Amino acid sequence: MTIWLPDLSTGAGPLYLRLAERIESDIDSGVLPAGTKLPPQRNLAYDIGVTIGTVGRAYALLRERGLVSGEVGRGTYILAQRSEHILGPHGTQATPSTPPPLPHEGSRAVEPPPGKLHFDSTAAPNVGQSSAIETILAAISRDNPDEVTSYTRTFPDHWFEAGSVWLSRNGFRPSPDTIVPTLGAHAAVMAVIAAVTSPGDHVLFEHVTYTQIARSAGLIGRRMALVNADAHGVDPDDFEAVCAQKHPKLAFLMPTAQNPTGVVMPGERRAAIAAISRKYNVLLVEDDIYGALTDDRTPLLAELAPERSFVVGGLSKSVAAGVRGGWVSCPAHFRHSIRVAHKMVTGGMPFVLAELCAQLVLSGEAASIRARSIAEINARLDIVRKALEGSDFNTTPNIPFIWLALPEPWNSGTFKNAAYGQGVLIDDEDEFKAGRSDRVFHRVRIGISAPRTRGDVGKGLATVRRLLDEGDAGYDSFG
Repeated sequence: MTIWLPDLSTGAGPLYLRLAERIESDIDSGVLPAGTKLPPQRNLAYDIGVTIGTVGRAYALLRERGLVSGEVGRGTYILAQRSEHILGPHGTQATPSTPPPLPHEGSRAVEPPPGKLHFDSTAAPNVGQSSAIETILAAISRDNPDEVTSYTRTFPDHWFEAGSVWLSRNGFRPSPDTIVPTLGAHAAVMAVIAAVTSPGDHVLFEHVTYTQIARSAGLIGRRMALVNADAHGVDPDDFEAVCAQKHPKLAFLMPTAQNPTGVVMPGERRAAIAAISRKYNVLLVEDDIYGALTDDRTPLLAELAPERSFVVGGLSKSVAAGVRGGWVSCPAHFRHSIRVAHKMVTGGMPFVLAELCAQLVLSGEAASIRARSIAEINARLDIVRKALEGSDFNTTPNIPFIWLALPEPWNSGTFKNAAYGQGVLIDDEDEFKAGRSDRVFHRVRIGISAPRTRGDVGKGLATVRRLLDEGDAGYDSFG
């Protein structure tokens, strides 16, 4: 009897994703035909030298994609191959017995499966902003027919003014001539990385952070350097050690409401980071996407080291993620190269979106929507505090996520799978790991802005609370 074992020696990305893709490849090639029983999670984890959580995440991802089914007490089985054509009576095409797989971006379903609640997003909540957006878009189409139908070749001054207004916070007031409009905050950060670093250069990240940037940087040939952080943010001593050893060109930091921990770095640490970055000639990207939601009065890194700081912000968390609005403030001598790099990595700014975002900001609508979003987020945070009373979690006023510590015996990946099985989509800690790390947090991030109603928030959190109370006795891993 031949024993099937997946080969994980090739491929990129986290181990669970490589395992899932290997299984999917073996399904498509016929190595694992329909009806095959996959090894129990514990057995496979032992045989290939990974954690049970890694195997559990891979199996859960395969279930999301409609490739396997889990049957209580029997195990995990391969479903009919997606490429098979099932013939009905008289040679007619029959309806497949399994639904087509859901579209995915990495490990996340683009849309939640039927009956599932999205707690894996922190986009701005729906507070009726579509009405203002509709009005402005109609006016843009009416008043700018030539610009709407052509490529954007010139940037009007008010696009830069809007970025200056939106990024201004505390004592930081960037001049419009330092601003580059971008297709969201992510595109802004990637434009900076592309412009100021070269393939092979190190970019510094915290062990857990917004990893879409780290993964994107890896795709264009940059290497990761990881720095330790604690309950007060980046550890200055470790920051200096990494700078001395790895010589990173750039550090990506979120000093205010760090994602996913929610930590707000105190002023003395920011001053230390600024001084160390100057000593080792490290540029700083200050992602202030959540800072725009807070009342934090701590000086920005850009106030402490203006000659080397790029401040990035946008509308996704506070106004509307779908409008793709963002800006980056640059040290003056970098502005042109950042603008060119942004065009190269994105294809350029579409007139409609840039004009929409500028008008939202300069008309005051963006600030009004942000205020309503903050009120809704805080109302939902009240629900969190009641539903998870007695649990250990980080939360920051106005910020639409919590960083929940898991009690024994839960680990992060298994808890995510258990929540998924109960209809709630959350993010485990691996979703935020910038690179291979020996740091284990036993935490999950729960976003609260995506569920459509506060009732849905309460319903999903009740499920989370039940899992916390029951422990893994309430979870069957199907295998």
